[in-house]
Amino acid sequence: MKLISSNKVDTNRYELVIEVEGTVFMNTVNKIYKKEVKNINIPGFRKGKAPRSVIEKMYGKGVFYEDAINELYPQALDFAIAETGLAVVKDKPDVDIEKADGEALVIKTKLTVEPEVAIENYKGIEYVAAATEVTDEDVEKEIERVRQRNSRLVEVTDRAAEKNDTVTIDFRGMVDGEEFEGGKAENYNLTLGSGAFIPGFEDAIVGHNVDEVFTIDVTFPEEYQVDTLKGKPAQFEIKLHKIQARDLPAFDEEFVKDVSEFDTIDAYKADLREKLAEDKKKSADNDKERQIADKLAELLQAEVPEAMYENQIDSLVDDFAMNLRMQGMDLKTYMEYTGLTDEILHDTYYDQAVSQVKVRLALIKIAELENIAVTDEDAEKKYAEIAETYKVEVEKVKDVFAAKDIKTDIAVGKAFELVKESAVAVEKKEETAE
Repeated sequence: MKLISSNKVDTNRYELVIEVEGTVFMNTVNKIYKKEVKNINIPGFRKGKAPRSVIEKMYGKGVFYEDAINELYPQALDFAIAETGLAVVKDKPDVDIEKADGEALVIKTKLTVEPEVAIENYKGIEYVAAATEVTDEDVEKEIERVRQRNSRLVEVTDRAAEKNDTVTIDFRGMVDGEEFEGGKAENYNLTLGSGAFIPGFEDAIVGHNVDEVFTIDVTFPEEYQVDTLKGKPAQFEIKLHKIQARDLPAFDEEFVKDVSEFDTIDAYKADLREKLAEDKKKSADNDKERQIADKLAELLQAEVPEAMYENQIDSLVDDFAMNLRMQGMDLKTYMEYTGLTDEILHDTYYDQAVSQVKVRLALIKIAELENIAVTDEDAEKKYAEIAETYKVEVEKVKDVFAAKDIKTDIAVGKAFELVKESAVAVEKKEETAE
């Protein structure tokens, strides 16, 4: 094979012209003929026995060319990419065949490549540090959450429904006087104030009593997932069967012994304070990293091809689908159940994909500017960590992740730590009304 030319034809677009030797092309054509001849019927010949020349005379000389080109193109492309060193982005290429005969196969293809990147002022990024101090109020709120988790539902018969009660209801919804799919249920348990239903639904049940039948008016949100219901006013007929309230356990030493390894309230509170401090520190660190990542995306100077964002969206959707499979549900079923569409899923992940792509490009450039080195030993350690996480052999991990990609990931991580260590905490600026 031979790379005839490589030229930049547009932003993030290169045109490559590749030549494959005529003998290689013809041998591949003959290979395709031998594979396909068994399926071809030619009058005067037994099925699968017709000579190639006869088939070409009947169907045209290039009858096997397309399949041969399809087989050779990936090899030719890999060769050309290796020759040019281009960082090619997965995208639908433009392909033209300039010549295909016994002399040569000449392919002209246009590819999308990663953008030229620049970044400045990435050291000393300012961020607003989140508070990590644990207050007495924080401890009391955590105790209240523990009490809630250990509470029990008690039936209420002497008052109307209140916020935070769990009610058992029948409901039947109608839009324009007609019932709609998913708008009807019997003996449905709903916690008032949970936000499980559309705005206004749960609030409208507050104040009603057991065995009461009533009608409420609500409006579906404009961004509702079912197109036919978006922004539509609706009426729900409701029958209230049961009201249950949470009975919270008393906070005393017996409670402490039941929910922890401690015998006294003071020891339990001290442990809660320590755990809350650790959680706040982790949360503050995550918030710091988020602010730094957002700033890196802003500082990036590059015309990023849309294909890179689309590829990252595909990756995020694949991760989402894998998480669903781990919970025993496939993505298609989930989308049907929730009314989710491909367009909504795409739009949901778009901003996240843009941010991730920009941040990664920025960090790769920073690693280059800072001459961050990644050794073979670093790569082997990373392979071992992945193998340990997924409980598989290291060699299997190496079959999945190329050493080049692993080293890039490590460099990106080191670059981020460099930026993070140089970041500067600042006070939150007060917002002023104009």
